[in-house]
Amino acid sequence: MPDRLSDTKMAARQVELAVGRLDSLSTLPCVGAKLFSGLRQGQFSVSSIIDIIESDPALTAGMLFLIGRHGLDRPRGRFLLLQALEKLPANEVRDAALAVKILPAPEPGDDVGDYNIRFRKELMLHSLAVACCALEIAEIASPRIDPQLAYCAGLLHDIGKLALQEAVPKSFIRIVEEAESAEQSSCTIESGHLGCDHAIIGKHLAQKWQFPNPVALAVWLHHSEAVTISEEMPQAAIAAVVQLADSMVRQLNIGSSGSFDPPAPPELIAEYLGIEIEQLQQIRRGLPASLGQKSGILGLDLPNAVTEYCRAAHFAAGRFARKQSELSDENRRLQSASSHLDFAAEFLHGIGPSALAIDIARNFAVRWQKFYQTGMVCLYLAPSNGLETLEAVVVGNLAQCSIVTLDVPAKTQAVPKAIAYDFEILNAHDHIGRLLEQLDVDFDPNRTRLVPLLSRGGAIGAIAFELNYPGDAELFAERFRTSATIAGVVLGMALGRQTQQDFAEHFARLISKPVPAEIPAEAEKTGRMIPAEDSLNALAEMAAGAAHELNNPLAVISGRAQLLAEAQNDKETKEILKQIYENAREASGIIEDLMSFAEPPRPRLAPTDVKKMLDEAVQLTSRKTNIEAPDVQIEVAGKVETVFVDSAQIVSAVANIISNAVESYGDKSGPIEISADTDESGEMVRLTIKDRGCGMDQETLKKATRPFFSAKPAGRKRGMGLAYTARFIQINKGLLNIESEPDGGTAVTIYLPAK
Repeated sequence: MPDRLSDTKMAARQVELAVGRLDSLSTLPCVGAKLFSGLRQGQFSVSSIIDIIESDPALTAGMLFLIGRHGLDRPRGRFLLLQALEKLPANEVRDAALAVKILPAPEPGDDVGDYNIRFRKELMLHSLAVACCALEIAEIASPRIDPQLAYCAGLLHDIGKLALQEAVPKSFIRIVEEAESAEQSSCTIESGHLGCDHAIIGKHLAQKWQFPNPVALAVWLHHSEAVTISEEMPQAAIAAVVQLADSMVRQLNIGSSGSFDPPAPPELIAEYLGIEIEQLQQIRRGLPASLGQKSGILGLDLPNAVTEYCRAAHFAAGRFARKQSELSDENRRLQSASSHLDFAAEFLHGIGPSALAIDIARNFAVRWQKFYQTGMVCLYLAPSNGLETLEAVVVGNLAQCSIVTLDVPAKTQAVPKAIAYDFEILNAHDHIGRLLEQLDVDFDPNRTRLVPLLSRGGAIGAIAFELNYPGDAELFAERFRTSATIAGVVLGMALGRQTQQDFAEHFARLISKPVPAEIPAEAEKTGRMIPAEDSLNALAEMAAGAAHELNNPLAVISGRAQLLAEAQNDKETKEILKQIYENAREASGIIEDLMSFAEPPRPRLAPTDVKKMLDEAVQLTSRKTNIEAPDVQIEVAGKVETVFVDSAQIVSAVANIISNAVESYGDKSGPIEISADTDESGEMVRLTIKDRGCGMDQETLKKATRPFFSAKPAGRKRGMGLAYTARFIQINKGLLNIESEPDGGTAVTIYLPAK
């Protein structure tokens, strides 16, 4: 007995090792023929072969393994193999399908090989029938069991037998023959010969190949007391479905499972699953049709399957060879283009963050001449703001470089219409000859070509250059386009930055002008009033114009930089483009603040409870400063009830003032006093907000309500808090007064209309 036990353990270990070496299962030649036919049909898509995958145990197992390797969670709701596979790269799904092994065709006299092919057909037919039957059973038992998972479980329930057939083919034949002779279950014979059965082997494979847990349970438990187990472990109910389906298929003698014991009566399992006997009869009647469709997809009845497989494989191999040839050509093209990317990378590396557009133009023109081995080069930027002069960079034959100013001749377009919005190579003298005549150097009319520098969908300039071999113009057209476009985008960004700086300087000059304001008599104190309405509106109009002028260019710059970065493999160049993208995004954020200041929403005026409004401002301050309970004391005079304002805008304005008061105490905390009363006329409500913080000197006080002003050091926020406050109060027909002294605290007074 000990020797017998030792032999059984040794046999089980050998089988375990043999099965463990399997990285996939094989399929029949007829399935391979169908698969290759699907793969060679035009552009590959998962949907073109999903029917074949879902009908074949080996392919389904391989795809579940691929899904598991990618860590795709089982979606909520019904499981769909197609839906899961479409989340994966199509080439990986295609390669996994191509990697499936084909059972070798038997040589004449090869009884084992011939038996394997015949039995595999019968076993696959049995598995398909169980899968179709399990799907119908689960549909009736729904929503307890996912029908698609039940289908997969039925299709894969005997993968342990498929593995044994491939790992130990001769032993497997003896096991099937003995089971048939003894009219016993294959599990019984397998355990006696191998020390384990196909259910255990299938369980190990399901775990190794990362099957969904319900499928793995069904593979393992479909020969066990599934009903009893499911009552204690509901997630194993799918094993009961597969067991019932297997019993029904065996009663109908569809295919062969390799087990020859009497099928288990279905009534007990059906009762557990809540299925009526009449419903089982209906499933039996519909099974031949659904099974016929699935077996037709696999071509199980295909004559000369091996010949068809070889023919399909030949066609597929030819198609893939052609594709490989195309890829090789593309690879050569990319290798040729890589030098142009190096040129672009060197150009980008040579640009400093503060470089002027004309300096960037000089950098590019010199590199263009050197890289393309051209003669003289003239790169010029289109005139702006209605000017009749333009700046140009001229690179001579010895790489001597100069910057010149050219007059745009009357009735001459600096950038010809033919290339103003699209890339094309022109003869330069036919279009800008009068421009070139102003230079101290002579361009050869027959060899000089002109291409645009495009940015934001239009030309911001052009580059004229002498080609040593004019016939090369068309040959290098695409490369000229790529290099010129990169230069156009970078120059466009530089010009946009310069325009932004010009607007900022104009803006700063405007807001620095002293503006008189009518101040209520009681507010005539030493302090800082917001600008009068006309001046503030003019300031807002200026801001809106600047914002609209810059916003679209910045969006284009940001988008182009991102696209160039995604297409770039060089890490340093990619980092430079990333910085350009991020800085453009930051500039866009500044523009958005400018737009919000210039064009705030029109106030929705309504009677607003003063006490409630102040309470909401304190709550907003708490969120802005991350201080749970700021030390704010509110006192509202009894005769003060409402103000006629946009509540949301004034709450935001007051919250900005309270936040500044909180910050004036630094790391400490201190009281903030808010009072509300009416002025002498009774037509305005006066809000006073006082703190005892650090205060401001007179120079800081003068700039406090300017957009983007902050007394904080570098790294601060944009300094729009008091600017928004002043703007909101102004459009709500109010007034703002600020009094402050260094180390003496700050008092802010707001006048709001009472009606």
